[in-house]
Amino acid sequence: MSGGKLEVNENLAADFPEVCYPIEQLEGIANRCAGQLYHGERTRITWTSNEIVLPTIKDSRASGIIVRVAGITGRVRGMKYKRADGRSVRPSLVIIDDPQTSESAGSLEQTRKRVRVLAGDILGLAGPGQKISGIMPCTIIRPGDMADIILNRNTHPDWNGERTKMVYKFPKNMKLWEEYADIRSEALRTDGNFDAATEFYKAHRAEMDEGAEVSWEARYNHDEVSALQHAMNLKLQDETAFQSEYQNDPLPEDTEDDSLLSVDEIAGKVNGLAHNRIPLASDKLTMFIDVQKALLFYVVIAWDDNFSGAVIDYGAWPDQHRRQFSLADA
Repeated sequence: MSGGKLEVNENLAADFPEVCYPIEQLEGIANRCAGQLYHGERTRITWTSNEIVLPTIKDSRASGIIVRVAGITGRVRGMKYKRADGRSVRPSLVIIDDPQTSESAGSLEQTRKRVRVLAGDILGLAGPGQKISGIMPCTIIRPGDMADIILNRNTHPDWNGERTKMVYKFPKNMKLWEEYADIRSEALRTDGNFDAATEFYKAHRAEMDEGAEVSWEARYNHDEVSALQHAMNLKLQDETAFQSEYQNDPLPEDTEDDSLLSVDEIAGKVNGLAHNRIPLASDKLTMFIDVQKALLFYVVIAWDDNFSGAVIDYGAWPDQHRRQFSLADA
């Protein structure tokens, strides 16, 4: 457990001197804990690698609070602490910080096990008849992983899950951002930086920012101008990682296999018809629609009596007015 901030952070010391000052006086020497006194009484402070007991100080709301850490797959069940007066106390608050790994997120069995540990071992730490509060900062790594399950308010409403995002609304004018992406790529190849793209953004910022909403305006690097530019750079760098790590909305898993058509195979099936031209032999039209969150993907096919068909129209609604786009930025 890292207690360094309690020892050296001046802002924390100003707000919570009754906690930080006794810790500072230890000077990093854990052996001093047993002999530390306050008005002639032992503070009973404890400072180890996996446990901190804050000093016992009269009228302090943090007096004697116990902070203990353990891995989600470690010894969690039955955790308690025995005070000097003989009373046993159990946890009243748990913070489950990023309880999954990339490996466990990709395993259905490990995901189920962690959800069971959370619901049983961890939330049962308070003991019979006692309530416990829980906070879980987490990142959705893959659809259906532990974080995705717990954040679902339909299946786990008690957690009051909120999927925070770096970008809550993307800009309206994505055409300019496509130009920005091209300039950025070329600048990185030739100059080793994206200064030219930043200058382009500065010149068109009002249009490029229109309609966008970010969660943290101050989050951007020294060579960037805004939080939106920072987010778009991350998206251009790796959209899959951006959607998972920063948007809490990972893209669907790639399930590509050998049975899917190649580009050449698809090109070989082009019917040569003009757009929206129905073959004379066709007597039926069907439309297929893939309904997504904010978009409809559709295809219209004309059929003959012998069940041969020709695609006469396809696209998305609302029309995105560009050749390449993803569902995330539609």
